[in-house]
Amino acid sequence: MREKYGLSDEQVLPFEVVPIINTENLGTTPAPRLYDEKKVQSQNDPKLVEIKTQLYLAGFTTGVMLVGQFKGEKVSKVKPLIKELLVKQGDAFIYHEPEGKVVSRSGEECVVALSDQWYLIYGEEKWRGQVKSHVETTLNVFTPTAKKIYQEKVDWLEQWACSRSYGLGTVVPWDAQFVIESLSDSTIYMAYYTVAHLLQGGVLDGSKPGPSKIKPEQLTDDVWNYIFRNKEFPTYPKDCGIEKSILDQLRQEFEFWYPVDLRVSGKDLIPNHLIMSLYNHIAVWEKQPEMWPRSFFTNGHLTLNNEKMSKQTGNFLTLMQAIETYGADATRFALADSGDTMEDANFLSETANSVILKLTKDKHGSTKF
Repeated sequence: MREKYGLSDEQVLPFEVVPIINTENLGTTPAPRLYDEKKVQSQNDPKLVEIKTQLYLAGFTTGVMLVGQFKGEKVSKVKPLIKELLVKQGDAFIYHEPEGKVVSRSGEECVVALSDQWYLIYGEEKWRGQVKSHVETTLNVFTPTAKKIYQEKVDWLEQWACSRSYGLGTVVPWDAQFVIESLSDSTIYMAYYTVAHLLQGGVLDGSKPGPSKIKPEQLTDDVWNYIFRNKEFPTYPKDCGIEKSILDQLRQEFEFWYPVDLRVSGKDLIPNHLIMSLYNHIAVWEKQPEMWPRSFFTNGHLTLNNEKMSKQTGNFLTLMQAIETYGADATRFALADSGDTMEDANFLSETANSVILKLTKDKHGSTKF
């Protein structure tokens, strides 16, 4: 390789790795260590990709700086500071590119466009501190693994685009050319669930008013504040055109069901949607911590016969298809046996089929589980 690129031995040898980060459980020079442990053969060895992925993640989440003005600080904290410093000194400039090929659900390749957006600064010190404190002292996430992920991701999340210029959504109040991005727009919708039956009465398209007879245009900020934030806004908004008794009923419904006692979601949403839900609950009910979510349970993904489910490959099974194929009882047993907590569950057709036979035998008293 030196000959190919016209390099003399003196230009690259002896090659000594300079430690700049201490990574938890991997030490200060993990790359050569893993290179030797995994017996990498050359720069074309696929194992190098695995090593890179492992080191980048570990270095960011657990690494501590060993040199420079940020010595002793966590990498996750100083990374944006170092970037800012390099740009300010003229030693670097901002550059964007996709991490990989992105394909839409309809099969087309997506092209990333650089466009104006509004961002929420989740890294703001006071706001982040409130979220970290809630995660560490109050929020129940049920497993130490989940707890660690929440703690790491709160430190990791800095800025997130909260708007987009196309698609369905709620218009950004201060900039009507944008709608609120879906992850940011669905962080406190549980509050709306508590009063939806009175506002809509099951009519989802809004063609008929719900039992409260409230029109959409009557739902001003003052009305929502009275319903959702009564401790801060106890004064009935007289000019809203809605009877006080009706708003009181809406408020009573909300206060009966809130806070969120348990939210169940997927583990892939911890770094964004669930963390954002905590941030925005704290922003809206900053002076009412009793309204902040109390517990989040996250599960893994469901695989089918040890392979990722995909419509494109045909390895796909809906709940209704499972029931039609194996019956409700065998489906329940197979799901119960597939796994739990944050590990990816694995639905096995072999298990479902064997349960059918065992249930048939058990009916005649010849087999016991």
